[in-house]
Amino acid sequence: MELKPVAKRFVLHWGEMGSTWGVNRTVAQIHALLFIAGRPLNADDITETLGVARSNVSMSLKELDNWKLIHTVPLLGDRREHFETITDVWELFRTVVRERKLREFDPTINVLRDCLESPEFKTEDGVSQLRIKETLALMEALSSWAAEMIKLEPATMMKVIKMGAKVQQFVRGKPVAAEDKSGMDNKPGMDSKPGMDNKPGMDNKPGIK
Repeated sequence: MELKPVAKRFVLHWGEMGSTWGVNRTVAQIHALLFIAGRPLNADDITETLGVARSNVSMSLKELDNWKLIHTVPLLGDRREHFETITDVWELFRTVVRERKLREFDPTINVLRDCLESPEFKTEDGVSQLRIKETLALMEALSSWAAEMIKLEPATMMKVIKMGAKVQQFVRGKPVAAEDKSGMDNKPGMDSKPGMDNKPGMDNKPGIK
């Protein structure tokens, strides 16, 4: 399988991005290839396309399977295992968040709770105690938020994200973009209230220009 220029750039960048997140570059590249290929691929296809060692591909596929990012697909007339990944970007996002929460956030929260509940905690200086308490509070809040977010349907999640952006703009005093105000300016009871602009006794009073 030969990648076209844009697809190749996508796969290479996904690998670089994976590296910055602590994911093996080959693992990230294989995931990107499966995501953009549009069809299931076997290990030989992946090896040939990416130009990496077959053993490296096998280990990377196991890692992706551990992350629940790929699954095998049987094909008629071919005894080799074929792999595909989640193609829905929202479901992919939820899977990554869920797995990172299980692997990173939850263990850290458990350790912080153990520290807080330890008899030796009181022997630590006040600054150390405060830092641990603040870190635990933040991680518990983020963990709860993530747990609720991944339960949402994609359409609902997108609405929540857009709503959050608008709230942030409002708090910062930034004007909301015109396209974001659709459904607001013309809401009954706001600027277009009946009986306001054309109310007798106001702008249209006889004798007042």
